[in-house]
Amino acid sequence: MKNPTINILLTISFLLITTTAAATPWFENLCICKKNTTKLHFYVHDVRSGPNATLYNVANSSITATSPTGFGRINVFDDKVTAEPDIASEEVARAQGSTTSVDLQVSAASMNLNFFLKAGKFNGSTVTVVGRNQFSDAERELPVVGGNGAFRYARGYAITRSYSNDAATNYGVLEYTIYIRTSRKCS
Repeated sequence: MKNPTINILLTISFLLITTTAAATPWFENLCICKKNTTKLHFYVHDVRSGPNATLYNVANSSITATSPTGFGRINVFDDKVTAEPDIASEEVARAQGSTTSVDLQVSAASMNLNFFLKAGKFNGSTVTVVGRNQFSDAERELPVVGGNGAFRYARGYAITRSYSNDAATNYGVLEYTIYIRTSRKCS
């Protein structure tokens, strides 16, 4: 005669094994163990008017013209990025994105900025910086929120400051120092 307890245990074991084998998780926990920090330092050339302009106004709010801060102005840009402050120095990247004037009291913009790297070992990679940029501050800090290529899983921060500004030609140079942490999947 068969033992009913053994039959019940065998049935439960079979059900547990089949249920576990059939379930495919939609996520995977990964061990992110190696961290690298990269420092980038370069100059962004912001040409705001003329035949070689790299920044354009694409929209305004109903109060932009009368607002002391240009509130509601939306600009897009595709600026040259060089290793040195001279615009004739080697191009290492493009700074591409948009700014929206977002403060009624002080001149500040919400930025969406992508550095598309075009030289060296990071050629083809991008670093994405977003956040509030208050132009009246001598130094501004913006978060690095991502990237691709060599900067996949990127996190960090960017420090920017106005290196020079020529109001007569409407041309400015911005200095950026960016600290980026990246992780790689464990082997």
